[in-house]
Amino acid sequence: MADPLGLESGVVRVVPYDKRWPVLFVEEAARIRAACAVPLVLEHIGSTAVPGLDAKPVLDILAGHPVDASPLDYVVPLERAGYEHRGDAGIPEHQFFRRGHPRAYHIHLVVTGGRLWRAYVGFRDLLRSDPDVARRYAELKLALAKQFPRDRAAYIAAKSAFVTPLACRASALPS
Repeated sequence: MADPLGLESGVVRVVPYDKRWPVLFVEEAARIRAACAVPLVLEHIGSTAVPGLDAKPVLDILAGHPVDASPLDYVVPLERAGYEHRGDAGIPEHQFFRRGHPRAYHIHLVVTGGRLWRAYVGFRDLLRSDPDVARRYAELKLALAKQFPRDRAAYIAAKSAFVTPLACRASALPS
């Protein structure tokens, strides 16, 4: 069976849901915890975390650090786990890491329970609990992947108009 993860640089591709994705998250989370001797809370986020949802074949991991810890203290431990630090990706209070050639895993490092944590988890939980929102999101991603097959920046920007308001609303909901 083909590898369920991997996306070439500069390519936009959305694939059908793969039931192996949750298992790969559990395995990768265990691998990260074993390599990093720092307090870290890990959550499976993004479309690969939503059963039945079409997704880019990259597993997104939300990594939470304590509010009183510097996110830069996590760079070396995550690099030791095989991740490449890519900076803040233009998002304040966020550090981005990736692993794999082609890329297969992304880590979004934020404060556990903070504003970004709540937005990522809230949006994931909304997609898991509302089949209509998940369906509309899948349709949008498929259409945008056809429109922007080699322009990830345009794909992400166009998708943000759908994601951002829902993530903001979802993050304000009580957990």
